[in-house]
Amino acid sequence: MQSNIVLLFDGECNLCNQTVQFIIKRDKKAKIKFASLHCEYAKKIFKKKNINESYNESIVLIVDQKIYFKSDAALNICRYLSGFWPVLYGFKIFPKFMRDSVYNYIAKNRLKWFGKTDSCQIMLPEISNRFIA
Repeated sequence: MQSNIVLLFDGECNLCNQTVQFIIKRDKKAKIKFASLHCEYAKKIFKKKNINESYNESIVLIVDQKIYFKSDAALNICRYLSGFWPVLYGFKIFPKFMRDSVYNYIAKNRLKWFGKTDSCQIMLPEISNRFIA
């Protein structure tokens, strides 16, 4: 059975865009699709799940209608990547408050450290079907 996996990310954040490119290269089975936190698709999901539509505190991973935020999202993504990356899912043994405090620190500083973009990435035809408008 094919899973429905979508990663919502901040399209203006350079770290987020680099993370998407990282995932694309390592998601050899192309299981994960991508959408901006600010697109209509995300707004519909947020409304359905009673999440503030201006939410942008973290990436959001949707797996078969289940929603993961922050470190839970990041660690669940690892499960779908090739190579040794699925081993990182083992960090789930650490308490969520510990994992999320590290995530929050990076998220709080991401724009300062990595900057932000004013334009969209150039979409290669071979990966354009992985993005939801």
